[in-house]
Amino acid sequence: MTDATMTAPARSTGFGRAVRGTWNAVFPVVVVVSVIFAIWYAACVPMNIKAALDQAERDGVIVNPAGATARDRRDMSAIGLAFKNPEQAGDTFVQERPRLPAPHQVARELWKTTGDMVLRGKAFSKRSLLYHAWVTLSATVLGFAMGTVGGVALAVGIVHSRVMNMSVMPWAIASQTIPILAIAPMIIVVLNSIGITGLIPKAMISAYLSFFPVTVGMVKGLRSPDGMQLDLLKTYSASQGETFWKLRLPSSMPYFFTSMKIGMAASLVGAIVGEMPTGAVAGLGARLLAGSYYGQTIQIWAALFSAAILAAVLVGVIGALQRMTLKKMGMVR
Repeated sequence: MTDATMTAPARSTGFGRAVRGTWNAVFPVVVVVSVIFAIWYAACVPMNIKAALDQAERDGVIVNPAGATARDRRDMSAIGLAFKNPEQAGDTFVQERPRLPAPHQVARELWKTTGDMVLRGKAFSKRSLLYHAWVTLSATVLGFAMGTVGGVALAVGIVHSRVMNMSVMPWAIASQTIPILAIAPMIIVVLNSIGITGLIPKAMISAYLSFFPVTVGMVKGLRSPDGMQLDLLKTYSASQGETFWKLRLPSSMPYFFTSMKIGMAASLVGAIVGEMPTGAVAGLGARLLAGSYYGQTIQIWAALFSAAILAAVLVGVIGALQRMTLKKMGMVR
């Protein structure tokens, strides 16, 4: 028997195992996403049925839908109206300004304001979600960088100074009890009064939300080495700086990257919130605000999905950096 015939079944078995492993990983996600979309479509009918019936009555398609007066129709449940008017129930998926847009309507809006804009050479026009996402991304990344640097510095001080641990840490925790919707206008007003406008106020709001997860994660990570490891370095007469660089900092890396993922998501929320009280004309927050002003629910949902996609991409980038760093350090294979 040749080597080729001996290795062929092994290759086939390995390929089949890889396919099964991929399918086992993807199948739960497909099921969950399918269930969510099914519930979403089902929820569109009761949410939008009354508007569909009112429109059909104005168009003269039906008179007193379901054989009820206008008052009876208001009192009747949305589900009951949907069952008694199946033709109008189908209209709940194609309304121009629905209470709850259908998934395909949101997908169409996303394509119209992203892919279609790119094909027409208007990727960064003011009607493009890519342009608004870029504006929000700029504040998010700057705020995240500021919050990460501040959080790491604060964590190092807390770990190495008992005074800072007893005095600063409680204040850091207490700062997170203040609602961001209350503090964001204050930050913007104060900074505007001293001539600081534009990107910096939004970045500071992002930094305010992102520094705390990084601080807590780094404190936990820097304290993760056990007593035996610290005592071993003491026997080598290692200084506090050497202990930090050779033991505490490497041990904190898994905690650091995990806290950065949380901090990045919080930073994006801060950037979006920071765009709302400023009357901004650009950014995903401004897009959400404009949609609420004019009752454009599809636009609102498209902006929400854009923010979610942007957050997923940013967290994915941090995850890739985490795998590369930990693999290089020998912590993962």
